[in-house]
Amino acid sequence: MAASNRILSMDLGTQTVGIAEFQTDKNGGLVLTNYRSAGLLADPSVDMTRLAQAKMAANEMVEAMGCKGLDVNYSVSAQAVFTRFVKLPSLGEEQADQIVAFEAQQNVPFPIDEVVWDYQLMDSGSTEVEVVLVAIKSDLLDEINGAVEGSGLKTSVVDVSPMAIYNAYRYNYSDQPGCSLIIDVGARTTNLIFIEPKKVFSRTIPIGGTKLTEAIAKDFNEPFGAAEERKKRDGFVSLGGAYADPEDPDVARVSKMIRNAMTRLHAEIARSISFYRSQQHGVMPVRVLLCGGSVTLPYMREFFHEKLQLPVEFFNPLRNVAVGPNLDVEQIGRQAHALGEVVGLALRNVSSCPMELNLRPASVVRRQRLVQQRPFIVFAGICLLLTLVLGWLYYERAAMVTKDVVADVERRVGPLKEMQNRINSVRADMKKQEAVAVPLLKAVSDRNYWATVIDDINSRLPAEGIWVVSFGLQEHNNGDSPVASARPVGNGARPGQQAAAQQTLMLNGLYLKNQQIVEEFVGQLAESPYYDAKKEDRKVSLPNDTELAFEYSIPLTLKNPISPK
Repeated sequence: MAASNRILSMDLGTQTVGIAEFQTDKNGGLVLTNYRSAGLLADPSVDMTRLAQAKMAANEMVEAMGCKGLDVNYSVSAQAVFTRFVKLPSLGEEQADQIVAFEAQQNVPFPIDEVVWDYQLMDSGSTEVEVVLVAIKSDLLDEINGAVEGSGLKTSVVDVSPMAIYNAYRYNYSDQPGCSLIIDVGARTTNLIFIEPKKVFSRTIPIGGTKLTEAIAKDFNEPFGAAEERKKRDGFVSLGGAYADPEDPDVARVSKMIRNAMTRLHAEIARSISFYRSQQHGVMPVRVLLCGGSVTLPYMREFFHEKLQLPVEFFNPLRNVAVGPNLDVEQIGRQAHALGEVVGLALRNVSSCPMELNLRPASVVRRQRLVQQRPFIVFAGICLLLTLVLGWLYYERAAMVTKDVVADVERRVGPLKEMQNRINSVRADMKKQEAVAVPLLKAVSDRNYWATVIDDINSRLPAEGIWVVSFGLQEHNNGDSPVASARPVGNGARPGQQAAAQQTLMLNGLYLKNQQIVEEFVGQLAESPYYDAKKEDRKVSLPNDTELAFEYSIPLTLKNPISPK
């Protein structure tokens, strides 16, 4: 099978760490290809080093199995997780998210921002929906995850031990009718899992193998480690009643202490069954399945059969799981009762499970999100690189085309430059000829200038009632008084010549008694293109009864002053 088909699952128990490797066959079924487990110090006095021990043990197993760097699904014990079963009315998925979030805030006994939580909706077939709500303190989860990833593995799924066993049961015992009770007796706690076709409920009882060891250590007044060895060597559940005690009094004492502890456990189980039937509306279990590290004590199955009066057998999570050829089938069979968690965790990778809780730490969520986004980031990088390459090719091609066009233009520009030089030479000659012709043109223009002005004045003179007696040219320099000039008259300065001073043509004459005719004359003169005439500048002597005609004077400012010679 391909190496990429490897599936790793890890059971982080209080006293045992187990790592299993699975692969899928051609039909999609699970095949157990490797399994290793390591025990931790059971003494509660060394609980502070529990995670460090787990990390060291996991690291050694990972090295031996050659699976460093692979993804792993692992489970945490139920005692570290807060579990609550809540009933809600049937509602939509969006409403469920909001309501469950509210229920989480109400039920989780810690601030909601200090925990990692998840939930699973269970369709019970009625008008109500059961919600499995689980939560764990963020700092504790970070410590556990640090121990797992410190062994060289990468976290993929973080499940809860009872729910992993539930998935394994559904996979292997799907044909079982009625209610099944799984009793998972661990080191510190015992997990009860009630399973019906459309219902699940779990409860944790703080009685486990460690309680038995503590009782033995107290009774024999010996260290915890020695009591643990005595339990493993001599321990069994006393049959009680008419059965004879063992010949060894120490063995008899141990068996009776174990029976007393199991009797207390049975009382808690009986109360849990009553609670399940009354409060959770469940039915009476019809079978009991035992699993966990502590159920290997002799006569454990017989004890529960006697107390519960129900068929009792060991839970076998390998009923529908093949065992690889490299494993000892008999040895794996003896350990099968402890493989429920690893099988349930492996199923998360091969099929849709009825319980898919995932308590991933924030760091794992960020990493997995980055992995999911990595193809898009790579694709975006490739697109950017292609854009740069295409841009470079485009500009390279554009540069080549531009170079060819410039060369062609330069080839055509050569003759045009020669023609431009010839045109510039002709223009220079024309300017020289214009310089020679300007005085002649000016002389011709000056000769006709005054005749044109006089004809213009005469054309604007009213037909009767007013006469022009005399006119004369005056010059003004920077606002000075008019100065009479005897210079010849021209039509204005030419480019390059010095501008003439302002020139005024004083128009003097007589008019009859109607002064309005002078105003009309000034209005006509103001329309001339050769000079400016303003009514406010004209001077008029007022009419009287002693004279026949009256004088007027109109200044006409030439628009084209005559330039000096």
